[in-house]
Amino acid sequence: MKDTFPRFDMKKPPRPCWPLFRLLLWLLCFPGVWAHRTKITKVNTQGLKPPYLLLGNHNAFQDMKASIAANFPHVPNYIVAIDGFIGREWLLRAIGCICRRKFTNDAMSVRHMMRVIKDKGVVGLYPEARYSLCGTTAVLPEDMGKLVKLLHVPVVLLLCHGHHVNSPFWNTKRDRKVKPMEATMEVILSVEDIDRMTPEEINTLLVEKFQYDDFRWQKEKGVRVTDPHRADGLERVLYQCPHCKTEYQMHHEDTAIYCASCGKHWDFLEDGSLRAREGETEFDHVPDWYEWQRQNVRQEIRENRYSSGILPVTVESLPNAKAFIPLGEGTFLHDMTGFHVQVTDKDGDIHTMEKDVLSMYSVHIEYRYLFTHGDGVDLNTLTDTWYCYPHDAPFSITKMALATEELYYYEREKAGNPCPPGLA
Repeated sequence: MKDTFPRFDMKKPPRPCWPLFRLLLWLLCFPGVWAHRTKITKVNTQGLKPPYLLLGNHNAFQDMKASIAANFPHVPNYIVAIDGFIGREWLLRAIGCICRRKFTNDAMSVRHMMRVIKDKGVVGLYPEARYSLCGTTAVLPEDMGKLVKLLHVPVVLLLCHGHHVNSPFWNTKRDRKVKPMEATMEVILSVEDIDRMTPEEINTLLVEKFQYDDFRWQKEKGVRVTDPHRADGLERVLYQCPHCKTEYQMHHEDTAIYCASCGKHWDFLEDGSLRAREGETEFDHVPDWYEWQRQNVRQEIRENRYSSGILPVTVESLPNAKAFIPLGEGTFLHDMTGFHVQVTDKDGDIHTMEKDVLSMYSVHIEYRYLFTHGDGVDLNTLTDTWYCYPHDAPFSITKMALATEELYYYEREKAGNPCPPGLA
């Protein structure tokens, strides 16, 4: 299959949101904020006006609704991944969105951000670059401090709470009707602060300000989720049994998860905590279980034995925003050297995607993508995105995501250039 597909035009400059679409965004977003009785608290925002850089934590699409409401009457130019443009590029461009392929060194998107700031607009950026897997802070890019210095405008943080509890990434199909929810909009850096701080000092502040835990927030606020299927999908995040240590054998049943290997069950309670039906409750807090898995992955890497094994894979390509293009069947491997994908198309041509460890500090994954696909990993170059869906073998894309981050840290450490905490 000869690759003659046109590529997404990354050079096309962004525009301010069209007036008609501003009204449309407000009509679409405000009802969602009101329905969940979201309380938006503003801190140190007196006299705030564009241009400024808006940063936000990322847990669900509700983040965008809260952001539109919090920034009223201004509509930011949001950085959006290319799959968000599929079939609606004209609309996304009309509301001012800037396209980016995830976890790539994309200088063009930085130029677009500079243009927005020059035109006295607001740049909306979710630096975690993906929905949080378990409602806690994801890794932040190490170049954020440099970007803040380059844009040289006030930095505003919109930190939302409750969005993961309401619509967790591992089950976005169900809105749990959580209310009330909260968001805090705070100016965390003035231009004067930026002038006196180094990029490293800015990074340290951003990591400090970005700390959140939606499950802890849920418990502290007494929020209860009564959804009778609230555990559906949780096994995708908690893929390893803490009792028998077996991987890829976790399953769900309505309000519980269990290990098919040893048979142990944990009830997922209405307050977001876990409780073993019998014996010790190894982890009652979902993020603690998740971080335990990270430690186990880290140990595998330190012992030079991490590997997903060679998995059969179906790959779809996304060179532009028209539609996914079936690329073919092939093999997928994630190991100590990075990602290695090889696909044979319908014409017998072989295509490869190689991503070495230091080329990616994190990776974007999808659980049951679009509810029609399986779990997948998307790998990006500056001109293409491959959606890779392993199948017919045991695996966990959550483990791959953890391993991507831990491999990056490990290689940086070996080179004598470790990442600061919370950054990559």
